[in-house]
Amino acid sequence: MQTILVTGGAGFIGSCFVRQCIAQQAARIVNLDKLTYAGNLDSLEPVADAPLYVFVRGDVADRATVDRVFDEHRPAAVVHFAAESHVDRSIDGPAEFVRTNVQGTFHLLDAARRYFGRLEKGLRKRFRFLHVSTDEVYGSLGPSGSFSESSPYDPSSPYAASKAAADHFARAYHRTFGLPVLVTNCSNNYGPYQFPEKLFPLMILNALEGKPLPVYGDGQHVRDWLFVEDHCRALRRVLADGRPGETYNIGGNFERTNLEVVQTICSSVDQFRPDLPHIPCTSLITFVPDRPGHDRRYAIDSTKIRQELGWRPQHDFDAGVQRTVRWYLDNPKWVQRITTGAYQRQRLGLLSEESHQ
Repeated sequence: MQTILVTGGAGFIGSCFVRQCIAQQAARIVNLDKLTYAGNLDSLEPVADAPLYVFVRGDVADRATVDRVFDEHRPAAVVHFAAESHVDRSIDGPAEFVRTNVQGTFHLLDAARRYFGRLEKGLRKRFRFLHVSTDEVYGSLGPSGSFSESSPYDPSSPYAASKAAADHFARAYHRTFGLPVLVTNCSNNYGPYQFPEKLFPLMILNALEGKPLPVYGDGQHVRDWLFVEDHCRALRRVLADGRPGETYNIGGNFERTNLEVVQTICSSVDQFRPDLPHIPCTSLITFVPDRPGHDRRYAIDSTKIRQELGWRPQHDFDAGVQRTVRWYLDNPKWVQRITTGAYQRQRLGLLSEESHQ
């Protein structure tokens, strides 16, 4: 059975990918994760004792650690999730995004190049490096149209710029060194096990507690929403049958304004918790000053992955929201453990004095 090196496998999307692979006994998984504030081994509790799962605590920006993992575990593929991913945090502290997203990706690519060059011919033919990225690298759309694989890069935030740089390094390592790299750019993910700084869990948990539901600006920013399990199924299709050197855009084809998303979440919370004293939860919606450089609209054209690899999202948006809300209601222990650190659902990305220094 092949071994897949997964970086950032304790994060939101990475842990879903690991759980899927182990549940279907699709591969032996080596999970390299630094366990930052958003990395949580509780998200991997269902597979923690599985014979096909190995956890290695380490930083992708630490070249010695990365080289050691390649040498010890000899993976047949790499799936690279490890990244700082919250736009607001990138406004407060861009340096860590450069270190992890740019330098970390570089060290991982370069270690993979060294390892790939020593593989025998048959193993070289099958080796793959899948770099998981975001639609935010493309910038903002107008009221119509969608991002395709050929859309120009126009990142607006330090987070998006760091991911764009990582994408360029990944493609350069394919073109220059022949490393069999695949790149995916996905739309906004939602689902269980997501850290509470992101829109879905933040709104769910605040709604349950009767706290304000902060909506940036006028709430009319549009995103294409993708259920995390659908995303991970797409990644597995790309890893299995994608063409090295190619990019595949992955979207759920469910465009919603931020205000519509919050209203849908509120409806689900009202349905599952009619005993809450503050329902309807839409009464908690509070409009707050917009985020600097906030892109107005994203939309993904997934034609390529649908036609070439036969992938389709399986989750309807409204059903996915209900499933997500239900999971947070049913897992208070996970929520309590992950929110006992420094993050307490406060507003980030406000251009504090420290971010100017």
